[in-house]
Amino acid sequence: MNRIKNQITEKMGVQEEMGRQLYFMEKAGKYVESLAAELGRKPTCCVTTFGCQMNARDSEKLAGILEGAGYELTEDEGADFVIFNTCTVRDNANQRVYGRLGHLNSLKKKNPHKKIALCGCMMQEPSAVEKIKSSYRFVDLIFGTHNIYKFAELLTLMFESDETVIDIWEDTDQIVEDLPVERKYPFKSGINIMFGCNNFCSYCIVPYVRGRERSRSPRDIIREIEALAADGVVEIMLLGQNVNSYGRNLDEPMTFAQLLREVEKIKGIQRIRFMTSHPKDLSDELIQVMKDSKKICRHLHLPLQSGSTRILERMNRKYTREQYLSLAEKIRREIPDIAITTDIIVGFPGETPQDVDDTIDVVRRVSFDNAFTFIYSRRTGTPAASMEQVPEGIVREGFDRLLKVVQETAKERASLLNGQILEALVEGVNEQDPDLLTGRLSNNMIVHFEGKEELIGKIVPVRLAACHGFYYTGEALPKEQDGKETGIPNG
Repeated sequence: MNRIKNQITEKMGVQEEMGRQLYFMEKAGKYVESLAAELGRKPTCCVTTFGCQMNARDSEKLAGILEGAGYELTEDEGADFVIFNTCTVRDNANQRVYGRLGHLNSLKKKNPHKKIALCGCMMQEPSAVEKIKSSYRFVDLIFGTHNIYKFAELLTLMFESDETVIDIWEDTDQIVEDLPVERKYPFKSGINIMFGCNNFCSYCIVPYVRGRERSRSPRDIIREIEALAADGVVEIMLLGQNVNSYGRNLDEPMTFAQLLREVEKIKGIQRIRFMTSHPKDLSDELIQVMKDSKKICRHLHLPLQSGSTRILERMNRKYTREQYLSLAEKIRREIPDIAITTDIIVGFPGETPQDVDDTIDVVRRVSFDNAFTFIYSRRTGTPAASMEQVPEGIVREGFDRLLKVVQETAKERASLLNGQILEALVEGVNEQDPDLLTGRLSNNMIVHFEGKEELIGKIVPVRLAACHGFYYTGEALPKEQDGKETGIPNG
């Protein structure tokens, strides 16, 4: 009885908060309306995203609220309102923001009406906020990751204040997801299924800036996806820092595999993706669900980080090299057509050339379809920051050796698809050649082919004609020649 009572109270609280924010959106709209009258045109806004898919989804929420308040969306940072949704996983992400702020300041001097806001993970770092306050005083609004749903209210405060509005929360248990969203693509969308992280890898700042794990109610997730399907979305991506631990903190615990089964039942959704999986939590149940599914894409992103058990222990990853290899072998055995991609860090404190050799050996044995390789970035506040750092020259040599093998392995894997007919979701006109369309295969590989723009947003069969390393060029076929007819499952 208490559990049901708590759920009702929580639901009422969320609905009340939604009402508050819709009120502030309307109030902010009055200020935007006044600005439009002064400018003699509709004010413009630009949302620039740094970082991961979760940040991209957050930016869609920001854009939806700005559009609801009366702004016209643009990708030009010369807009009347510019917001940077920041990332802080690596130090160079912070440096990029500082560099871009200098450019925005010069634009603001030419436009007295221009407003600048910063939000996201970087703003959860006290040192970053202090630097903004002291060196970038022209910034009008600063907020973090936990109170993004209050953006309409903060926007109103910004219009009403002559000073920088700063609203940073250390943590929250509140989840408010039903506010306006302006999706980048009408045919595909990300959906947050959980927030935060409990893993505390020794190099990672995410648990400190995103907070502890909080799972959304499966009912709310299903309801959101059903609404997206009704709006024409055919592909969804379920988002979380570690989706494999979804549901553990719910009043009625549910596994991620069980959630996937429910999502698969939703009519209209043709493809399901998810990110990111932690190897220590990837269950046999999830592998079976992926194997049996007609909708879950044949792609699994499974971060390795290091192929050395000694370094994995220092990273606090909670699995060994042998456990990762065993898991990857099981996945390949059960789902032969799956593409496995990964993340790898080079130069973690204490890493030796032998540790890099161990990582290279894992890359060869797993035969990754792609790997995102990074040089270790020291993040103040994490345990690894106080460890003895590896000299830059040794790091660079190890990185170059690893990258060479990663590229060779990925090309070998990609070439195996030559001549096959697979289904591609057409995402848009090719950026380099307007005569070509760009599609994405179930395994996440890109293919370029000739076709008409009305195919955008549709899933079409494509014969893969030529492999170019990390992408294909191909030929679109009539719909009746699909992967099913040619004996190729799940595109």
